[in-house]
Amino acid sequence: MKQKIVIKVHIDCEKCRIKAMQVATSALGVNTVAVEGDQLVVSGVDIDAAKLTRCLRKKVGYAMLVALEEVKDKQPKPDKQTKPETSMPCPPCPYYCCHPHCTQFYVCDVPADHSPLCIIM
Repeated sequence: MKQKIVIKVHIDCEKCRIKAMQVATSALGVNTVAVEGDQLVVSGVDIDAAKLTRCLRKKVGYAMLVALEEVKDKQPKPDKQTKPETSMPCPPCPYYCCHPHCTQFYVCDVPADHSPLCIIM
């Protein structure tokens, strides 16, 4: 599940801001990190917010978990008018052939006097 985590961090210099962002980006599942004033906004998938806050306390200093919310995906509703595409099975080719809809390749010897339908070279 996608999450958005807001952590209040003591950021008084550029070095503290960079260190806080490095710690947050090193956490497992983090996609984006942003600093808004004295708050660190982290979003990602299945992030352990308590572990991230603890790491920030150890590496940066003061850190307090302010908000943890689930971000819902906006999924477009499928149209009732559209029909799903059905794939037609590809008939076996008598010689080497590669169609975009084929999932198998067939290699056969073709006599020299026979003109092939599929030409590779």
